[in-house]
Amino acid sequence: MPKKIFFTPGPSALYFTVEEHLKAALKEQVMEINHRSAQAEAYYRQTEENLKALMNIPADYRVLFLSSATEIWERQLQNFVTQKSFHYCYGAFSNRFYDFATDWKLSPEKAEAPFGQLPDTNPDLIPSDTELITMALNETSTGVAFPTESIYTIRQKHKEALIAVDGVSALPVTDLNFSMVDSVYFSVQKCFGLPAGLGVWIVSPRAIEAAKSKLQSGQSIGSYMALPNLVKNAEKGQTTYTANVLGIYLLGRVAGDMLEKGIDTIRHEARYKSALLYHTLEQHPELTPFVSEKHLRSQTVAVANTSGSSSVIIDALKAKGLVIGNGYGQYKGKQIRIASFPTHSKEQIELLADLINQL
Repeated sequence: MPKKIFFTPGPSALYFTVEEHLKAALKEQVMEINHRSAQAEAYYRQTEENLKALMNIPADYRVLFLSSATEIWERQLQNFVTQKSFHYCYGAFSNRFYDFATDWKLSPEKAEAPFGQLPDTNPDLIPSDTELITMALNETSTGVAFPTESIYTIRQKHKEALIAVDGVSALPVTDLNFSMVDSVYFSVQKCFGLPAGLGVWIVSPRAIEAAKSKLQSGQSIGSYMALPNLVKNAEKGQTTYTANVLGIYLLGRVAGDMLEKGIDTIRHEARYKSALLYHTLEQHPELTPFVSEKHLRSQTVAVANTSGSSSVIIDALKAKGLVIGNGYGQYKGKQIRIASFPTHSKEQIELLADLINQL
């Protein structure tokens, strides 16, 4: 049976080197070693080093490994917020983080926009006593991208607040100045092309101190998975729990492969692939890009409305071995979502565009 090409927005196609790294992992017995062994610690440190080099992460920021980006939402509220957070909501996932804050009985506020649009990013709309400001670089459910320039403007206006950035389907494609933010997180099953089950949390010294201050004020920040404890273990190349050693190993190897290819090349290819996809969507009689403002369109997840049921297009492409995503939530059956991650070659995107044009 011929292998399918997955253009789904996560889980998605594996990075093209993963198969060889899995073979190497079996030889090195990565899945069998003790997670607190020197071998496992070396994998942790190498992965942290490669990620920092790939995305130009400041040396004094810590790289932590958890189960998923979803868990990290909760860890941020737990460690950083005593009362007030502010959330930019413009899709299913950015809205869900706000919902988490509500469930925690905090006092969250939000700037909201209809799906497919971006809220008003005027930093004057954020209350001055906000402790945590959150946004998604790339809203995977809608294909809306949050401009990094707006993040930096918010930083200048709200220097005391912590800024948390969801980079789930954006990093490492989006060029983010990590020194301007305090908490960045992603899961590995999208742009990094890896199996699901690993979340990466990158935190600034300010974020770590905020968690310590909250604890010293007599408030709970959790116990075993509290940020200071995560950092304490990370300093030894360890996690607090039984680590996903294979996931960390594979992430380190793929980040190394991306370093070898060059981040500038990866980002240049992303721009080309994105331009081709949106041109295809704009020219097709049955498709319309969901995000009307071109400067807000994601480079990694293209979303389009379909004039009829999206299953017609999805099934036709699947019959040819190309798997794309359906609309998310209320848009299921009404939209298609197409991932264009670093593992998707220019030739694969060109093939997909050609087949869409034939439908």
